This record gives sequence, C-alpha cells and structure tokens, in this order.
Amino acid sequence: MAKQTFEIALARLEQLTDELENGELTLEVSLKKFDEGIKLAAFCNSSLSEARARVELLLSKEGKDGQLESVPFNENDHGDQDLSQ
Repeated sequence: MAKQTFEIALARLEQLTDELENGELTLEVSLKKFDEGIKLAAFCNSSLSEARARVELLLSKEGKDGQLESVPFNENDHGDQDLSQ
C-alpha cells in the first residue's frame, strides 16, 4: 500500500464527500464511505497537528538568557478556522 500523504487523503475525502452528497448510494455503501471519510479526516487532523507543532518550532525567538524559546502558533492571527464544529 502506498504511503498516505495529507494531499492524497484530502483529495479522497473530497471525493467521498461528493459521492455522499450525490445521494445515489445505498445505505450500506454510504456507511462504508462515511467510515472511510472519518478515518481520513482523523489522519488529516493528525497531520495538521504535527505541522502546527513544527511551525511552532520554526517560529522560535531568542529569550532573555540567549536561549531559543518556542513561540506558540496562534491560529487566530493567521486566518485559520476551526473546522471541527
């Protein structure tokens, strides 16, 4: 099986959403696609969390004692939205 990437997972999630919104699937098939979508959404969320942690490390600044200190990534200052609602 090929390694899952955020971009591949997101594209598949969009495809599943379109298929489910079309409404022409049986209940059984819809449930299977919904389950796959939930797993993909969790994978994407995890990938984004890891990326956010890496950004926090990159946005470090020098502290008072000359040491680098991590500056948390403030999603409100960068236009990001919480899509979990």
